[in-house]
Amino acid sequence: MYTTSDFKKGLKILIDNDPYTVTDFQHVKPGKGNQFTRTKLKHLLTGQNLEKTFKSGEKFGVADVEYKDMNYLYEDESGFNFMDQTSYEQICLNHELIGNDKNYLIENLEAKIIFFNGRAVGIELPNSVVLKVVQTDPGFKGNTVSNTFKPATMETGLVVQVPLHIGEGDTLKINTDTGEYSERVHN
Repeated sequence: MYTTSDFKKGLKILIDNDPYTVTDFQHVKPGKGNQFTRTKLKHLLTGQNLEKTFKSGEKFGVADVEYKDMNYLYEDESGFNFMDQTSYEQICLNHELIGNDKNYLIENLEAKIIFFNGRAVGIELPNSVVLKVVQTDPGFKGNTVSNTFKPATMETGLVVQVPLHIGEGDTLKINTDTGEYSERVHN
């Protein structure tokens, strides 16, 4: 059993026998009254988002999930295709289950596929991915103000704010939790 004090991003819990993952939470200690936890959850089977408030100390069942390391292959009209590198088993996750994580999927990326009761229900990405810049405006000479950023479009279509010295063709490490630029990667 989990309680509200165990909450962290990515925790899988059961609410009314339905599996959810915690996408965001905030412990609130009001001046008067009892503590509570404001939570954003995502239903593992339907992908629906839910905002719910729980009393401090409320208990939840553990969602029985399994993880399997798989490599991303390609996207087609039915969804995103992954393959287990040991058994060569392939699965397809639909567009709703992947959601905005599609912005980080590049060929051969290794990710953890989440299974609930034998059914693939989601994906857990690595902490960061390396993507190539396909479009960005050039930096301007003389523009030396620190912490100045410009938009850059990555190979997956993701738009990231990057420092002025970044150019087209550069490869960058992108944080998959925040969608932010981390560092430039030298080939």
